[in-house]
Amino acid sequence: MKKITTLIACLLAACPAAFAQTSYLENITVENRVVQKEGSNVHVSMDLDLSKMDMKSQHSINLVPTLVSADGSQECALKPIVVNGSVRNRVMERQEALGSLPAGTPADRVRRHNGKTQTISYDDSAPFSRWMVNGRLELRGYVTGCASCSEGDENIATGGVLPYTEPTYLMAFVQPKEEEVKRRAEVKTARLQYRQDSYAVRPDYKNNRAELETVQKSIDAVKDDRNLTITGIYITGYASPEATVAYNLRLSKNRAQTFAAYIQKNNPELKKSLWHVDWKGEDWAGLREQVANCTTLLRQEDVLKIIDDCDGDQDACEAKIKALVPPTIYERILNELYGPLRRNEYRIEYNVRHFDLEEAKQLLKSKPNQLSVAEIQKVADSYGRNTPEYKEAMNIAARTYPDNVTALNNAALAEFETGNYNAAISLLKDAEDPALLNILGAAYAKSGDKDRAEKAFTKAAGKGDKQAQQNLRMLQESRIYD
Repeated sequence: MKKITTLIACLLAACPAAFAQTSYLENITVENRVVQKEGSNVHVSMDLDLSKMDMKSQHSINLVPTLVSADGSQECALKPIVVNGSVRNRVMERQEALGSLPAGTPADRVRRHNGKTQTISYDDSAPFSRWMVNGRLELRGYVTGCASCSEGDENIATGGVLPYTEPTYLMAFVQPKEEEVKRRAEVKTARLQYRQDSYAVRPDYKNNRAELETVQKSIDAVKDDRNLTITGIYITGYASPEATVAYNLRLSKNRAQTFAAYIQKNNPELKKSLWHVDWKGEDWAGLREQVANCTTLLRQEDVLKIIDDCDGDQDACEAKIKALVPPTIYERILNELYGPLRRNEYRIEYNVRHFDLEEAKQLLKSKPNQLSVAEIQKVADSYGRNTPEYKEAMNIAARTYPDNVTALNNAALAEFETGNYNAAISLLKDAEDPALLNILGAAYAKSGDKDRAEKAFTKAAGKGDKQAQQNLRMLQESRIYD
């Protein structure tokens, strides 16, 4: 027992610091600390005040500033610096003179002068990584004593770095205004078959009976609905360019009038004042659309050019199409593309009565077009914001009224508020209204596409949207860490 006690005493005398608990870092004061992104790097500078630190003569502390991610999963060690006690410093100086410094010994070394004011100015940079944002800077100390044996490790946090808060983008809910009169219209097309040069409506000719029944069903659907009041039925006749312009104008007139008379006869309860008949003759706009969609048509571009350049004599324009070689071009146009141009379009205009909340709920999924945007909003509000029912109602409003800015605004906002940014983008991707562009920009930003977000905000800001102007500034400030 005496021999063991004597051995321990000898070891303590030989290297007393080997069994001591070090606490150097708590006596180092970090001052003037700056951590900022500069280009593609993160620059770190600070002053390390050693004035309160008493360094044991044989000790050395390797100070390593380290950037650490917020969750601690990633880190980046910066340039180390060594602080030596007096004896340890002389040892390193001799090793350096003899070229025998251990590999990996930091180049930056200072001797601690105990009891004196002493400050180390530190400066280093590292490549920026996105994980550094909202991270922290730690100062780690690795203490060694005699014979370079480890005396323990220390670690202090110097504070957070690269602070970033996701912008809270400004967007506005819009309260829909109720329609004083809910005007609606159904636009349909009747393609009746006629004998050559005839304009008489023959129900038993080809598929005319089925076509006329479809027309009547369209009128009945409005006429028999007690919530609706018909305010007008507008019929317009069109013809194809076959034959002369004058002939086709008369033909479209006669066919529109006989079609209107036939339908009017089968609906005697509708006042005559509700019926309106018009005719347009040759439908060259429709012809252009037919040709543009017929990608397999020979010399399609030549045909389109003739149509686009036709601003006067349409008979001469048709003659140019007829003259194209090969003749099969005109034959195909005549047989396949002229047919759909010969038609009567009819538009049934009507007013819809207003509904209370319970009635609106019943109609929301079956006949949403009879509800106003304001009525749909009331249904949505009755379920509460951020509920699935609220969002469903808003989406029905947007689908039913795709050109209504208020419906799109509130539907996109509902998607945004529940984190469905891609759904909001889908609703607004073709928007031109500044308020809608502003929400689109916010949705792009939240989905991670900051380039498109900046374009949308810029476009909305250019149209005078104040929220977009502020959102653009916030987005641009946030891009420092891109």
